[in-house]
Amino acid sequence: MVEQLVEEIEKGYASGRSWSPREELCEMAAKGGRSGAETTLAFHIYAPQDVNYPGNPEGTKRFSVGKEAVANVRSAGIYFECVSPQLEGSKNHPARIYGGLGKASDRGDARESLMDNLRIVHSASLALAEKLECEDNAGLPAELDPDLKELPPVARETDSDS
Repeated sequence: MVEQLVEEIEKGYASGRSWSPREELCEMAAKGGRSGAETTLAFHIYAPQDVNYPGNPEGTKRFSVGKEAVANVRSAGIYFECVSPQLEGSKNHPARIYGGLGKASDRGDARESLMDNLRIVHSASLALAEKLECEDNAGLPAELDPDLKELPPVARETDSDS
């Protein structure tokens, strides 16, 4: 499964577009869960403007992992860049890769719950970075620090009262 994902990331990067379609690594369903409600783990090439995006859902927290990590009660994601011998041209233009967990169980907005979601994405992202032979594992730490530095929220654009 990871080999197929690596191929899709390589194709997405080689396309020269600033983004690629989302490729699911896996779908996780609770026993007896209804179809369409499955938690997914997916990756894709992201566009530069996706980092520091002001339109993240309310309650999304940002963390200092890779280029940026985001987490809320139902999802988590990590944006990271990869320079790899498998990705021609990445030395000058690193591949921008996003790993995301979606439709996760809502266990509340306690920091520990958000970190649990982020740990799942981090493990899968690190495995992908290793498989792609990203320099320095794409800047991803071997383990997530439980006291991970939280970044300030991105200011949302507001309409002026003129």
